Amino acid sequence: MTDPQILTAELVRCASVTPEEGGALLLLDKVLSEAGFACTRVDRGGVSNLFARWGAQGHPRTFGFNGHTDVVPIGDEAAWTHPPFGAEEAEGWLYGRGATDMKSGVAAFAAAAIDLVRDAPPDGAIILTITGDEEGDAVDGTTALLDWMDSAGERMSVCIVGEPTCPEQIGDMIKIGRRGSMSAWFTVKGKQGHSAYLHKALNPMPAVALLAHRLSSHVLDEGTDHFDPSTCSVTTIDTGNPATNVIPAETRMTANLRFNDLHTGASLTEWLQAEADKVAGETGTRIEMKVKISGEAFLTPPGELSGLVSRAVTAETGLVPELSTTGGTSDARFVKSHCPVVEFGLVGHRMHQVDERVWIEDIHALKRIYGRILRDYFAQ
Repeated sequence: MTDPQILTAELVRCASVTPEEGGALLLLDKVLSEAGFACTRVDRGGVSNLFARWGAQGHPRTFGFNGHTDVVPIGDEAAWTHPPFGAEEAEGWLYGRGATDMKSGVAAFAAAAIDLVRDAPPDGAIILTITGDEEGDAVDGTTALLDWMDSAGERMSVCIVGEPTCPEQIGDMIKIGRRGSMSAWFTVKGKQGHSAYLHKALNPMPAVALLAHRLSSHVLDEGTDHFDPSTCSVTTIDTGNPATNVIPAETRMTANLRFNDLHTGASLTEWLQAEADKVAGETGTRIEMKVKISGEAFLTPPGELSGLVSRAVTAETGLVPELSTTGGTSDARFVKSHCPVVEFGLVGHRMHQVDERVWIEDIHALKRIYGRILRDYFAQ
């Protein structure tokens, strides 16, 4: 049996802070190749990625897993009680950056896949896509893998992204979609002048305050059956003016939007631009805007794939998982254009923290769940 705990520890010891590969994908390449997987490095833009397939290319029953080995920075190393890349064990926990997000998930699905193809080779294929660019801009990570797969004729029938999804205990939540995410940057331009002579200046501050109020107070929607209401949050207002008697020439504001499938990034961009134009017209200022759409909202409707995962989770844990779309973005937003996708993994509330850690028994439980999913999928 392939031990996911040992593999997790080996991966944690790889200092793979985005965009550094840190040896994590080299390790997985070796382990999977020795198990009979055909492995291909798909590197783009200085980012390392790994594609691994067992079974025939183009098989109509090809089960996919997606994950990442890159991790966020450790922060203040002195604040850690265990070395951040030491993979030390204490009182049932395995400590280290990436232990939860998501080297344990990668280890669990890799171990489950290796054991299946060794002990009961399925009539089908298994594909693992593992990136080193999920925690960064995600421009050359999973998207690069999917682009390469399209050009190489590789295809997954369904996919599980192994991100941490469970709020309290393993098995309590499956993600069947995600809200969209986008950011908008506004520059409000007026005319600098003395604060005692308002008629000779044009203060951008009231304009940005008005724009902030309108965006923040606007109700985008009331939510849907599967999604919470969409939100627009003003996150920064910056003028950089140290003088109390000078009206600034310009000020800047940033907003972040999380939106459900009632909207698209394009429709929200139009709304933001319309609001900015209204405020500019009312205040006489000039407002410039740029946006970045990180991902569109998507939903994999409850059905065959979520049912497969739910049954396996219940069989192994006794829990009936909630089907949810909560949380931030993940690489499932890219995979959803390739094939049906859901997310299932460990408890996530310690990810990105100092002393990030994973409950060791949960690693083994996750492998058992993934193994059951694979067996049930190929037995259908």
